[in-house]
Amino acid sequence: MTRARFISPNEVAALRANILSKLTYQVGKDPESALDHDWFMATALATRDYIVDRWMSRTREAYRTGQKRVYYLSLEFLIGRLLIDSLSNLGILEEARRALADLGVDLERIRGLEPDAALGNGGLGRLAACFMESMATLGIASYGYGIRYEHGLFRQVIADGFQQEQPENWLDFGNPWEFERAEVVYEIGFGGHVTPYEGSQLRQVWIPSEKVRAVAYDTPIMGWGGEGANTLRLWRSRPLENIKLDTFNAGDHIGAVADQARAESISRVLYPADSTEAGQELRLRQEYFFVAASLADLTRRHLKQHGDIMSLPEHNAIQLNDTHPAIAVAELMRLLVDVHGVPWNAAWDTTVATLSYTNHTLLPEALETWSVYLMERLLPRHMQIIYMINAQFLDSLRARGETDGSMLSYVSLIDESHGRRVRMGNLAFIGSHKINGVSGLHTELMRKTVFRSMHRLFPDRINNKTNGITFRRWLYQANPALTDLLVDVLGDEVQDDPENVLPRLKPYANDANFRERFAQQRRRNKDQFADLVRKNMDITLDPGAIFDVQIKRIHEYKRQLMNLLQTIALYQAIKNNPNGNWTPRVKIFAGKAAASYHQAKLIIKLANDVAKVVNNDPSIRDLLKVVFLPNYNVSLAEVIIPAADLSEQISTAGLEASGTSNMKFGLNGALTIGTMDGANVEMSERVGEENMFIFGLRADEVEERQRTGGNSSEIINNSPRLSAVMADIRSGHFSPDDPSRYNGLLDVLTWHDRFQVCADFDDYWLAQSRVEERWNQPDRWWSSAVLNTAGMGWFSSDRTIREYATDIWQAL
Repeated sequence: MTRARFISPNEVAALRANILSKLTYQVGKDPESALDHDWFMATALATRDYIVDRWMSRTREAYRTGQKRVYYLSLEFLIGRLLIDSLSNLGILEEARRALADLGVDLERIRGLEPDAALGNGGLGRLAACFMESMATLGIASYGYGIRYEHGLFRQVIADGFQQEQPENWLDFGNPWEFERAEVVYEIGFGGHVTPYEGSQLRQVWIPSEKVRAVAYDTPIMGWGGEGANTLRLWRSRPLENIKLDTFNAGDHIGAVADQARAESISRVLYPADSTEAGQELRLRQEYFFVAASLADLTRRHLKQHGDIMSLPEHNAIQLNDTHPAIAVAELMRLLVDVHGVPWNAAWDTTVATLSYTNHTLLPEALETWSVYLMERLLPRHMQIIYMINAQFLDSLRARGETDGSMLSYVSLIDESHGRRVRMGNLAFIGSHKINGVSGLHTELMRKTVFRSMHRLFPDRINNKTNGITFRRWLYQANPALTDLLVDVLGDEVQDDPENVLPRLKPYANDANFRERFAQQRRRNKDQFADLVRKNMDITLDPGAIFDVQIKRIHEYKRQLMNLLQTIALYQAIKNNPNGNWTPRVKIFAGKAAASYHQAKLIIKLANDVAKVVNNDPSIRDLLKVVFLPNYNVSLAEVIIPAADLSEQISTAGLEASGTSNMKFGLNGALTIGTMDGANVEMSERVGEENMFIFGLRADEVEERQRTGGNSSEIINNSPRLSAVMADIRSGHFSPDDPSRYNGLLDVLTWHDRFQVCADFDDYWLAQSRVEERWNQPDRWWSSAVLNTAGMGWFSSDRTIREYATDIWQAL
């Protein structure tokens, strides 16, 4: 792969003229009075012009060649900011910098004005974004389908240490990257009733009682080198009529727009709180809305090009990213049977051949289920189809001699033991021809745990596709200093083919001069991050300290709480021996808790309470600092990761499907402290376990402890350090205004420690001691850091996508 350049260095003037033209004629501003945001919009629109040329060319080529298309259905696409990403992938970043400088504008100043696209929450959405970029880079014709959230998940504000949720108004100033497709509109139904189709027993007519419009918005996604571009199509929900004029004129001004508010609520917020029945219904409406619009769109495109609906799997592959789009199984059957008149068995074969499903979790509560009552009310035809699928599935098993009632109950699509609920994971499994896990360990545990019976029935369906990340975003853009260093010793080829070239870095781990240069680029990144924290949070950090980082969604299984317990233990140790030979350390946290997740929000409060005490204790002498950065997003991660020395990947073994932040940190040379969980296992194989700090129970040991219960009182009593920490918290030292604030957290740890925080704590402390020992031997530390970067080539999302395309989609 070679990088294409659409503009040579002597064409800076053309780009400058295009930016001025956009500023004047599309933004509508005079250069003499234009504000920084105006310049950002003009630059983005000018950049978009170059993307559109490639986008349209690539689309025409896909139609001309009849190339198989991949449709990636995901409730999240965490694409971050696109200006620098697009300029870099086009190969015109420096040209743009010079063109703007000629106009008196600093690119670095305006790039920060672009809001992060609020289209996701965490790893699921960021993975989808990396995959879209890799598919474009590899020339795979693809569409990403999702929802155009008006307010995203939420904007996290920390007030008195507590998380508060506010709307993420990322669209207030418009989105220069998207194209509204007002002509691409589908009516999506809800509720109503079902009547038989004349002359057919299985074919039915669904007559919804409510309809909304799905309106398409397209964003081109550029691949590396500017050669490939694909489409991210997001759906906005609109009413059939914006206003009931007769109702308005009758004086009911609110009632006149009630339908508009109800319809638009579908695409307003990602993951509305599901603690109420209304919240649960809205989530299901969201999932069906985007799946129905996407399937209507892709079948329309297929019929336009190929004519025959039965050739759908020959020309199209649909990937379900987690269980959120699992209703696609029933919806595709409805389209085939009810709309296109395909016989049931042929429709089922077509559905299974077209769909594939990625599982992202082993947590039972995260494998979605919906109450039968809600499904029958909101999607009555789909509930009929699910009943029919389930009946035929169970009958086929009995015909094969499967008579074990408990096994049949376990694989059934209907859970009869918890108030009759539809198991969406089981639906996705039997409705897909391939099901994949996202790391070697995760896939093995899928076969042994949540899908053990399914795996016995369909032994060829489950396969592994270990996640990957796009190096373009997480190295070349996030860490230009390290990129320049790698290019200097490995050549430009490292940017075009990192999978094969990065391993050539390994010998440099023994080169003292190179290690010094590697350490210097890290120090510059740490200086920049420390400056950001000082400006935004008024906290002064020592860039010479270990920057110890855990940035991810706040959840009990990710064990930010264990990190905080170790932080308090370290604080106590320094207090007890202030003149000891301590290694300065900065504990850095960031992440959002789900709005209705009380325990996770309490962990955020504890982090901020601990920070308040530690950072203001003069006896600590800045040997320890604690920072919780609010409103974690892609752009913040791009600043933190290149500055990190230590990457905390400490989830309970067996519960993190893969993780991708571990890969991002490792690529940038941070050392990992972690459990043998998710992709940590494969990382240890490629970078060497001796270059990581592995601790804790293994997955089988966790399973054994969970079987025997979560009582950790004996462990706590036998650990003086852990006992002291918990006593300090319980005393109200960190919450003098409410001494009992954290009693609930501590009681869970003591009596119901499902996530094995106490069981792993002492080993975690010892691993942290090994971190300090290595840090104080700089030659060893930086040798390990170089080897981490050198060993990460395999974790490119390009590799992952090639495996999907070859083994699942047959699209290469």
